Amino acid sequence: MAHHDRRGLPLSTRSDRAAERYRAGIDLLLAAWPGAAEALDAAIAADPDFALAHAARARLHAVRAESAAARTRITAAAACVAQRGTERERSHVAVLSLAIDGQSEAALARALAHAESWPRDALILSLPLGAFGLLAFSGRPDHDQARVDLCEHHAHAYAADDWWFGVSRGWAHTENGAVARGRRLTEHGFALRRENANGAHALSHALFEDGAGPEAEALIAGWLPGYDRSGILHGHIAWHAALSALERGDSEGALAIYAEHVRPAVTAGLSLNVITDTVSLLWRLGAYGHDVPAGLWDEVRTYAGPYFAKAGFGFADAHMGLLAAATGDHAAAQARIDALTDLVEAGTLAAGPVVPAICRAALAFADGDHAACARILEPVAAEVVRIGGSGAQREVVEDTLLVALMRTGETAKARALLDRRLHRRPSPRDARWRARLTA
Repeated sequence: MAHHDRRGLPLSTRSDRAAERYRAGIDLLLAAWPGAAEALDAAIAADPDFALAHAARARLHAVRAESAAARTRITAAAACVAQRGTERERSHVAVLSLAIDGQSEAALARALAHAESWPRDALILSLPLGAFGLLAFSGRPDHDQARVDLCEHHAHAYAADDWWFGVSRGWAHTENGAVARGRRLTEHGFALRRENANGAHALSHALFEDGAGPEAEALIAGWLPGYDRSGILHGHIAWHAALSALERGDSEGALAIYAEHVRPAVTAGLSLNVITDTVSLLWRLGAYGHDVPAGLWDEVRTYAGPYFAKAGFGFADAHMGLLAAATGDHAAAQARIDALTDLVEAGTLAAGPVVPAICRAALAFADGDHAACARILEPVAAEVVRIGGSGAQREVVEDTLLVALMRTGETAKARALLDRRLHRRPSPRDARWRARLTA
């Protein structure tokens, strides 16, 4: 009996159980839902020579930053597919191998080429997509548009009831500014499978960008209890609720969510999410004029110590720069700035000069030199998109510039920036600030 994946592509396994467990594992992986590892391990146990099961397990290890285990698994996948595999499966393993090996540029090119031949290979098409995908971290200033173009190019290959593609396509449109369309697509995809953390996450983004913060908070409050705390997006989705509460001026509510779901001691999230979520929320609290309770910054600094010590990953570097500035670690901040500057001069930092500029501006802001912060950030504001992540995540940099302008008396510039933001996304916080500047 021939076996196929969920989207009709042939699978090189003769085991009914291996094929069934593989399909389940891919569903769970694409949904960021607990149980993917167990399902894929069962597929491998049922057929130890099933290359795609090894490859998917490697991808899951890579998502969790378990580099050694990921390399072991992708090596096993390569050995298996060389003995028993189709052209599509060999290409599939090759793409994942490049991604796991850290060859992001080559992995992106190979993934795009693979999708031309096999657009329904969802695991490979997922690699360029998302806030932490290969396009987002490519350093391209047009990565939001590139994701939309990629989804639209391959939309013909997916049925209207494909929950994964619907959510991925919706998120791409939301991040590219077509919020109404993105929200519709995301709501439809999420309705097809609610046990989908990527769906809840994408819809939270759509509601945030649509100025529907209370709806986002209600969605998360109702949905999150059904998502096990071991889920990698549990803390990050809660972060969205905290961000919305902070938009309303409810700092106590934001801190309560932070304490229960987001802080390092309580979340099982990916290290990149844990660091960027905690740093950006605490930084926003301080920048907005709220008190950050004693010990919270120290906890984040202790957690972040083992991670991202080496400069070169722009999204992480920007947040590590904020962390060093907020905790008064001038030596660490300056060391990162120097290392990033060297990479820029060597032409090897994908996101370019905007990354050390963010770190320098953060240091100036934390030192109370708001004029210097504004001078540094204004010329590079349009380049912040190059660090990747989502618009909601990157907004912390624009917030820093805006507060710096207000504190230095640059009222006209601050009003102009607020007008652009309010045109793009209704925000109760920005409306309050705009009214204060006009009074």
